[in-house]
Amino acid sequence: MARSIEKLKKQYTVVSHGASLRGGGPHGGRGAKGKPKDVGKTINRLLNYVGKYKILLIFVGVAMIFSTVTSLIGSYMLAPIINRITLAINPSAEFTMSTMERIADNVISKVVGSNATVGSYIITALIILTAVYLVGVAATYIQTRLMMLISQSSVEKIRNDLFNKTQSLSVKYFDSRPTGEIMSLFTNDVDNIDVMLNNSLVSVFSGIITLVGTFVFMVSTSWILTLVTIVFIPVFAKLATAIGKRSSKYYGGQQAALGAVNGYIEETVNGQKVVKVFNHEKDCVEEFSLLNKELREKQFKAQFFGGIMGPIMGNTSQISYGVTVGVGGILMVLAGFTPGALTVFAGYSRQFSMPINNISMQMSTVFAALAGAERVFSVLDLEPENMGSGKNHRTEIKGNVVFDNVSFGYTEEKQVLSNISLYAKPGQKIAFVGSTGAGKTTVTNLLNRFYDIKEGSITIDGIDIKDYDKDFLRQNIAMVLQDTHLFTGTIRENIRYGRLDATDTEVEEAARIASAHSFIMRLEKGYDTVIEGDGSNLSQGQRQLLNIARAALSKAPILVLDEATSSVDTRTERHIEHGMDRIMKNRTTFVIAHRLSTVRNANAIMVLEQGKIIERGDHDDLIAQKGTYYKLYTGAAELD
Repeated sequence: MARSIEKLKKQYTVVSHGASLRGGGPHGGRGAKGKPKDVGKTINRLLNYVGKYKILLIFVGVAMIFSTVTSLIGSYMLAPIINRITLAINPSAEFTMSTMERIADNVISKVVGSNATVGSYIITALIILTAVYLVGVAATYIQTRLMMLISQSSVEKIRNDLFNKTQSLSVKYFDSRPTGEIMSLFTNDVDNIDVMLNNSLVSVFSGIITLVGTFVFMVSTSWILTLVTIVFIPVFAKLATAIGKRSSKYYGGQQAALGAVNGYIEETVNGQKVVKVFNHEKDCVEEFSLLNKELREKQFKAQFFGGIMGPIMGNTSQISYGVTVGVGGILMVLAGFTPGALTVFAGYSRQFSMPINNISMQMSTVFAALAGAERVFSVLDLEPENMGSGKNHRTEIKGNVVFDNVSFGYTEEKQVLSNISLYAKPGQKIAFVGSTGAGKTTVTNLLNRFYDIKEGSITIDGIDIKDYDKDFLRQNIAMVLQDTHLFTGTIRENIRYGRLDATDTEVEEAARIASAHSFIMRLEKGYDTVIEGDGSNLSQGQRQLLNIARAALSKAPILVLDEATSSVDTRTERHIEHGMDRIMKNRTTFVIAHRLSTVRNANAIMVLEQGKIIERGDHDDLIAQKGTYYKLYTGAAELD
């Protein structure tokens, strides 16, 4: 039975700040939400990146001024042309030119000569007008290229700093956050910054310069008509605010509905086999139709109000234009206002509202970008992982491991391990068994300092692991995890990930030790076979064998095997066990196992329950005790 639209919206609407998905509506700053908590601090941080290009920024500012001023001057060049044409038609016409008109007329007259015909005057004026506009085009080109260089270079540095920071953070940071939230920092949030630097800021500052310049030219032409134009500004602002609020409200609903649709599509496509196994195709179609209908309704309202902004503001501008021209006509009759000045002023009055609208529209993008920048900077301000003192950094670790009364909890409220004590001598195999949540994986997470213990101590060769440089410590601990992860690249490159300076011969030897060589050679390109989609072109068992080969190549004296055979069949398990037996030779090994048959030959088996070791000994000892391990092994009890 298909779920209701309310339940679907609740389950699939993306609420993370990084939820806006590419392809659906505006992206980056245009689709993101949120406002920065500290605007001043965030801007200062951004200026630290952009400020490295001060010289280029000065050129951008100069080019921006040239672009705006040439556009205004070019428009004003029409005034003397229209005045000359008017005088040619009606030589008896009398009117008084403004200061700006006289300056423009004098420039053209000096070039063409005082006795030139009307035709020569107009042609010369048009040539000058073209030259002015070409200067503006060149200035705009320079401004765009330089600003793009500044923004892309700054964003590159921000993205590099962010990635470098994530590499220095502890595993706890990644465990406590969804992958999508972290990814959104690199995509939505950094893209927001790029959009702001490359487009929005230029539009805002250019709009301010245009607004100021237009106002100056308008006042110099007619202060009366300027007052008429200014009267309409509150009307423009009121309309823009009212429509903007409605548009923003509905656009937020559109983004939520879009996130729900995309989330449902992604989940259904990934779970297509399950859908077909249980014959839920019809339910999926019905549920998707509900979500899609909801999206259509939200999009209609959002795009309607977004679409009427332009026409309404345009028609309001036409009313202002009509009133201005009407008053200008009266001034022509009563005060000798020139037809050229009226023509130019009418153009200025029409474009006077444009910078205001552009600035108001860009501010939402700017604030969204600053909110994204604030999130990025909050990550950059995080404390990096404590790498250890390094005072006992040694050239060789033998693998003598001791846990002494170790207690630990991922949170203050819940303790996962309580007073764990154990030891492992070099070359020994220590196994951990127990139910899910008993603390088996936590023990190994503490050994390689993914997390630091709260009480007790862990030593390797008699030295507290906190005194080892963390990089050095992890170089000496190899891990084979239940969830394999392979990188895009060849099989050879994936195995070499265990030790980047390994030769091809060493890579192949590691594959032989892991029982992976035979299946690799059966592939069409052997070790040069490219792995796709985290190993989607390989079986689960083959991926795990490559994981073991990677660990074998590392030559680390301590080895951790975390349920490495739990998700493979029995036949593949035997291959994996053969590979693991080879790499465990002469290494101190910690094994977490769900299948008890894999730990029979361990030197010591620790039975964990609720964070405590309730039984310990080798296989024969624990069978003789007839306790929890005996019940698990004989099937009288099961691991949960």
